[in-house]
Amino acid sequence: MKLFNSMNQTIEEFKPIHEHEVNMYVCGPTVYNYPHIGNARPIVVFDTLKRTFQALGYKVKMVSNYTDVDDKIIKVAKECGVSEKEITEKFIKAYNDDRLALHAMMPDAAPRVTETMDAIIAFIELLVKKGHAYEIDGDVYFRVNSVESYGKLSNQQIDDLMVGARIDENSKKENPLDFTLWKRTDEGIQWNSPWSVGRPGWHTECVVMINKEFHGEHTIDIHGGGMDLKFPHHENEIAQSRAAYETPIANYWIHNGMVNIDGEKMSKSLGNVIWAKDMIEKIGGNVLRWVFLSAHYRSPLNINEEAIETAKKELQKVQTSLKQAYVKLALADVEITDEAEDTLLTPFMDAMQDDMNTPNAFAALFETVKVLNQTIRQREVDLTFLQRIVKTVETMLDVLGIENNRLILSDEDKELHHKWKAAVKEKDFAMADDYRARLIEKGIL
Repeated sequence: MKLFNSMNQTIEEFKPIHEHEVNMYVCGPTVYNYPHIGNARPIVVFDTLKRTFQALGYKVKMVSNYTDVDDKIIKVAKECGVSEKEITEKFIKAYNDDRLALHAMMPDAAPRVTETMDAIIAFIELLVKKGHAYEIDGDVYFRVNSVESYGKLSNQQIDDLMVGARIDENSKKENPLDFTLWKRTDEGIQWNSPWSVGRPGWHTECVVMINKEFHGEHTIDIHGGGMDLKFPHHENEIAQSRAAYETPIANYWIHNGMVNIDGEKMSKSLGNVIWAKDMIEKIGGNVLRWVFLSAHYRSPLNINEEAIETAKKELQKVQTSLKQAYVKLALADVEITDEAEDTLLTPFMDAMQDDMNTPNAFAALFETVKVLNQTIRQREVDLTFLQRIVKTVETMLDVLGIENNRLILSDEDKELHHKWKAAVKEKDFAMADDYRARLIEKGIL
């Protein structure tokens, strides 16, 4: 498996810390609103990465968190006149509804900030004790200058960042780049800490959750998220991990590209924010997932009517061919085994192992469907070969996370199909049309 590592800006061969195992953490949502389609892209990208590793025989543990403590959550709760808990529960459910509608697997662990507070406070105490953080008037800040290589992930120099930093004359910070670890506040949900009553900053939670969920392993294999998280969020995670444990958190940093709508960046000001739930309701989870995977995960993805229509046609083409093969095999009483056609599956898996090159994987899938169609059309069908091709296509769709329901024919269905064929042969077109209509109604034709 080869992956583009954002830390080194190069494609590298994946080497796990533990043989045949992958430990992966993906930054989850701040739950104050419905996920938009930009939030949905990493759901599909990292679910597909997990599926690819599993297809290669790896045991994968994937963790993704919920940020359920945030100023935005407090603001929405106040506006709605309800508790923050009600807001976070509502939108955690909404996020998971979208995740399942996109046929993504639930993470193996999904920690919440509110349930990790003791560990977060203990971690900040460790940073203060080591001299990497300092307290002023109940707020705690991280000393960016206390760690080397800050800015490496996002390819930025501290001096350049200083030039662009907003310097507030009234700021209590030693350095304008220093970021908040603990915020003293009397607004919203709060916890007691050695410094003040307050709540944590955003960047600390992931470091703590990784340490907790992976049982004290301070370095995991993969840390992922959207390109927008590279700086400052991921950069600040790395800084804290280096300060506390002298580790970079992860050996591989994977970032997916952003989503554009009709060539424009999605934003509230442009009014082109599309909720994932609305798009799923309109075109279905399979089609939206297909659209997401049609472009390489690191590339920007432009969603427009043309991309959606192309996805619909391509998906329908695959499903129609599979349905014809299912009927052919069922009528011949041939069961589909778990044996795929390696000569066809190998190019697909090669593409997926090449930094998840889904456009090339799609090309391998379409080539396999072409062979499937050619096999079905032969006068004397090689049923053994046909069922292997069917299994190959099913395997490809499973790796891509495209839901496919295998068509099962009952004895009654088979009898109806035989009657239809017999009526056509006897040129009894009235009965043939009647049988055909019933087969279409059952979804067999």
